[in-house]
Amino acid sequence: MDVSYSPTFVRMFKALPEALQDEVIEKIEVFKDSANHKALKVHKLSGRLKDRYSFSVNYKTRIVFTHLNREHREACLLAVGDHAVYDR
Repeated sequence: MDVSYSPTFVRMFKALPEALQDEVIEKIEVFKDSANHKALKVHKLSGRLKDRYSFSVNYKTRIVFTHLNREHREACLLAVGDHAVYDR
């Protein structure tokens, strides 16, 4: 899967502690193989974010993304952070 990054995601990523940035990079690499999506707990969001998806970096940190095509071969990462990321 091809992955792109929104400016908001990049800004939020840069604000994370270095150790967490490393963990995020590792999880994004795992995310690129759709066979790993179950392990990352990829799920569709509901309500205001109904057109978005999320996956876990760790117990506390999430990444919100959207698919850029119907085949789900491209994703744009929109935000990264704790559960407050769903409020953006």
